[in-house]
Amino acid sequence: MKEIIGRKVGMTQVFAEDGTMYAVTVVEVLPNVVTQIKTEEVDGYNALQIGYEEQKEQRVNKPRKGIFAKAGVTTKKHLFELQGDELSDYKVGDAITVDIFQKGDMVDVTGRSKGKGFSGTIKRHGHASGPRSHGSRFHRGPGSIASGITDSRVHKGTKMPGHHGDQQVTVLNLQIVDVIADKNALLIKGAIPGPKKGLVKVRSAIKTQLGEPKVIKPIINRAAEGAVDQE
Repeated sequence: MKEIIGRKVGMTQVFAEDGTMYAVTVVEVLPNVVTQIKTEEVDGYNALQIGYEEQKEQRVNKPRKGIFAKAGVTTKKHLFELQGDELSDYKVGDAITVDIFQKGDMVDVTGRSKGKGFSGTIKRHGHASGPRSHGSRFHRGPGSIASGITDSRVHKGTKMPGHHGDQQVTVLNLQIVDVIADKNALLIKGAIPGPKKGLVKVRSAIKTQLGEPKVIKPIINRAAEGAVDQE
């Protein structure tokens, strides 16, 4: 399994050789620098600890400074762990780049969804609204939440108003349309979770689809390259 950390830049469009237009998300993937190798003998599991994005040394606390000093790398803003069979060949100080993926690869993308604040059941759960005219006083309320006689209680899991969004979301089986190595960018077909500049994890798809996916051959990447340059 291949994994890498990046930032969502935004969405654009590319055209295939047959003229079909595809909406794609641009993900900027700066080098993921290996800061520690965790093994099953010492830590109980196999993983790579990686640092992402440069950070001023005075803004890093002492425990993290020790990690970076021991690894012999510059201070980083974020620390993540990546797990996968194909990550065992890396050493401390190595960089994982977009080159690990190829056009046509199917991936799962994990990000944090946009926060919507406190929302009602219509927006949060897709409930239907009530009548809006003819004397109705019930428009956007949640309605009845339980029976007052038989159960006399509200069941666990009842869909209620509450905090909406700002949760970890994974979108499965998205196709990589193009890999722009000189721009450190991935073009992924469709939408991915989170706002612009949000951190995302791109990994090889776990649930493979039946048959070979149709590989999109883009012929226009200028819009995507311009989106990365604007960042």
